[in-house]
Amino acid sequence: MTSMSYRGTTALITGASAGLGEEFARQWAQRGADVVLVARRLDRLEELAGTLKRDHGVTATPIAADLARPGAGAALKAELDERGIAVQTLINNAGFGSHGAILDQEPDTITRMIQVNVTAVADLTRAFLPDLVADGRGALVTVASTAAYQPTPAMAVYGATKAFVLSLTEALAYETRRSALRVLAVSPGPVSTEFFDVVGTREAAVGRFSTPPQVVTAARRALERRSTPPSVVAGLANRLSAWAPRFAPRRLVLATAGRALQG
Repeated sequence: MTSMSYRGTTALITGASAGLGEEFARQWAQRGADVVLVARRLDRLEELAGTLKRDHGVTATPIAADLARPGAGAALKAELDERGIAVQTLINNAGFGSHGAILDQEPDTITRMIQVNVTAVADLTRAFLPDLVADGRGALVTVASTAAYQPTPAMAVYGATKAFVLSLTEALAYETRRSALRVLAVSPGPVSTEFFDVVGTREAAVGRFSTPPQVVTAARRALERRSTPPSVVAGLANRLSAWAPRFAPRRLVLATAGRALQG
């Protein structure tokens, strides 16, 4: 382990109004980082910003933004540039899922999911990456999922979006390997957040539930290793379930995932 410097840096966290995003904001603020809090619910962001300012003496900037809108990432970068806010750490946490056969999914839901989980992540990353690499004091963190490691019938689009996030982040870790920037994808299993309220059922949860502090602490500790891995799966049981599909026939992996997710 080595100690990262958080004081004197600013972290931008998407999906910061609840769950993992809120916990990322708390842990970074606890270690002295200023934070930019991004989500759709401004009232929740303002409440969290006030708490972080009071408890940790940091600057916390709430910004309401809908990442499902095309160009949201570039627009956010332009707004922060106009405000004179430089970002050293980008935490791409915003995302959502839905449960059920793709034939039963509303087309608008699928489009919005791809926009938030994939397009916005790529857009935000490309917009901020030059500054992150040039500064070198922070990190690029993306929240993937154990769903990224195999096909996920009944959550087909969600699993595919997280496979994209994992692949993109690992590739970026290699592309930026000669810089001081730390790049990490963290893949949790089911987490006790509002995620499953949005999904609409806990049938989509496979494995033991983790808490947001457990997942964010796992991510932070991975970042603070002397050599940061390109990705980490949070939780021992989740690591085993993520690795197992690599050693089984693809058809068997698909059938197993289908039974687990569809019931």
